Amino acid sequence: QVQLVESGGGSVQAGDSLRLSCAVSGRSFNAYAWFRQREFVASITNMNRKNYTSSVQGRFALSRQNSKNTVYLLMNSLKPEDTGVYYCNQGGTNNWGRGTQVTVSS
Repeated sequence: QVQLVESGGGSVQAGDSLRLSCAVSGRSFNAYAWFRQREFVASITNMNRKNYTSSVQGRFALSRQNSKNTVYLLMNSLKPEDTGVYYCNQGGTNNWGRGTQVTVSS
């Protein structure tokens, strides 16, 4: 059973940056995605192909470190509308982490 554990959330001011981490255990490292509540944010495949929702394009950047089985979401120029609980999802499955809260104040 794959387990996903998110971390890195916090409370910041508009314009600040945060880096979220999704640590994956239990299986080989495949495709993963980040959601804010139920809204798609970004995804990365095992071939390192990335996709972003338009509202974060140019501000957020996905990366993965296979040696640590971890996916990162670097969030720059944060806006209040980025506020929410961010969940890591194992691509194409109903396997989710517990989420990490991001709060951006103006």
